[in-house]
Amino acid sequence: MRIILFGAPGSGKGTQAVVMSEYYKAKKVSLGDILREEVKKNSELGAQVKSYMEKGLLVPDELVSRVIEENIDGGSFILDGYPRNAAQAAVLDSIMKRKKIDYDAFIYLDVNEATLINRLSKRLVCKRCGANYHLINMPPKTNGICDKCSGELIQRKDDTPEVIKKRLEVFVKESKSILDFYQKQGKLIKVDASNERDEVFSRIKKILK
Repeated sequence: MRIILFGAPGSGKGTQAVVMSEYYKAKKVSLGDILREEVKKNSELGAQVKSYMEKGLLVPDELVSRVIEENIDGGSFILDGYPRNAAQAAVLDSIMKRKKIDYDAFIYLDVNEATLINRLSKRLVCKRCGANYHLINMPPKTNGICDKCSGELIQRKDDTPEVIKKRLEVFVKESKSILDFYQKQGKLIKVDASNERDEVFSRIKKILK
């Protein structure tokens, strides 16, 4: 099983990537996780990534594509966090063709704006390991403490309703071209992801059958 997951901030990509990788025994390739781990290890790649992050800049496509190429192969995978625009989609397509890798589907987790704002405004993130929680839907066992590493849980500065709306506006503008790209390839699958995790995963399983 080889799947590319796509969706707006708060659509549940990270959550579904974990569930799907466990169910399908597939490697979870999360761009965000990989970059954070490289920074944590203080590797050569991590140092480059960190330099951009500290300046508040996006990590260049060239660097990101290298990371993706090094982390996907002929085995099963669930790709989360890449591509984010049509240019990256074209790069990923060329990487897969070069490696002679085909994929099963590009799954778009479709969620309405009101639900996304509600999810993100109540999201907590572990300061140490980056794990995500939700005050209502997926609270930590101990208030303010990460279940996985006991790190401090915080709300991201860009998870306020005003900033979220701006982020979603950017996403809507950028998503049209990437959805068109995969629609033309006959790989696009839209899944209503506005419900709870298990219900969304149940829909994904039915479609992939």
